[in-house]
Amino acid sequence: MAAFSEEELNIAKSVDLVDLASAMHIPLKRKGRYFQVEGMDSLMIFNRSSWYRYSQSVGGSTIDFLMYFNNLTFKESVSWLLDFAGYIRMDISKQEASDSRKVKETVHKRVPEGKVPFVLPEKSKNCRGLYAYLVKRRKLSKEVIRYWLEKGLMYESLPYHNIVFLGKDADGNVKFASQRGIRDAYGKPFKGDVPGNDKQYGVNLVYPDCQEVNVYEAAIDSMSDMDFRRDFKTNILVLGMVSDGPLQKFLKEQPHIKKIAFCLDNDLPGRISAKKLAEKYVLAGYEVTVRLPPFGKDYNAFLQYERENRALWNQLNRSKRIQCVNVRETEEISEKAENRRCNRKNMRQRSAMAR
Repeated sequence: MAAFSEEELNIAKSVDLVDLASAMHIPLKRKGRYFQVEGMDSLMIFNRSSWYRYSQSVGGSTIDFLMYFNNLTFKESVSWLLDFAGYIRMDISKQEASDSRKVKETVHKRVPEGKVPFVLPEKSKNCRGLYAYLVKRRKLSKEVIRYWLEKGLMYESLPYHNIVFLGKDADGNVKFASQRGIRDAYGKPFKGDVPGNDKQYGVNLVYPDCQEVNVYEAAIDSMSDMDFRRDFKTNILVLGMVSDGPLQKFLKEQPHIKKIAFCLDNDLPGRISAKKLAEKYVLAGYEVTVRLPPFGKDYNAFLQYERENRALWNQLNRSKRIQCVNVRETEEISEKAENRRCNRKNMRQRSAMAR
């Protein structure tokens, strides 16, 4: 399986360049709508998917970025990016698997360990921006938002007012953090992991008495599913992408888990990953189900559709009730008018007979 499919190349190119730079411990700073590599002011990242170094007239995609900074071949770069994105290639040869392991070791050797400390963004004194975004834009209930805040799974940061989602280990120590922008003057919201975090962990919620875990790609999707199903008793794990590294770590730290439900996105990459992960964990001895959103790309899209249509349905029902009331009122008014007309006619007839 030497050649890559078009789908695999697209997945490799779709890896977020900011996340990739963070994983490679390359420090970035934001400059307007772009990102700039610290110490390389001429290197700019555009749209989180392409880059250009003006001083050397070189740039390109995420594949080119990995080839440039780690001196890898095209094949090695694509393999590394697919692994980084959590894409599981089937039917690869033993030689390719061995080569892939060597590439990982090479990249990790070239990445200086401990260069970027894991420092959480400053916390805002209130969560007004967080509430406004999640309620108005994402259609989540205040109850679920408040629940996640009380569990310490997220907060609103300063100075940019991003939502920071937190992943903790079994002892409650924060090991992972990702940010989701709620305000962006340039159209595309900011998304990215906090530099220096441990990608073996994901946002998670543990109930010791529950033996099942629902696995999602994104934190807002897990909140949406919890909101829709009113489920406050099932364990939750957010992968961040479709890599199962956080799931392996979670299962190791939570040995009471016996059942896994993969609640990934209902798109082609999500369906493929759900199938492959299900097969993998069935062989590992777990009871596995795949539960994709019944409508829309992900669980938040489904929740928004359900909430918007429910609001429309309620509005239509109110209109029908108002219309029915108006019809009844009109009928009553007409009946009273007819009675008055008949009474006046009878009075005129009696008056004429009296004369």
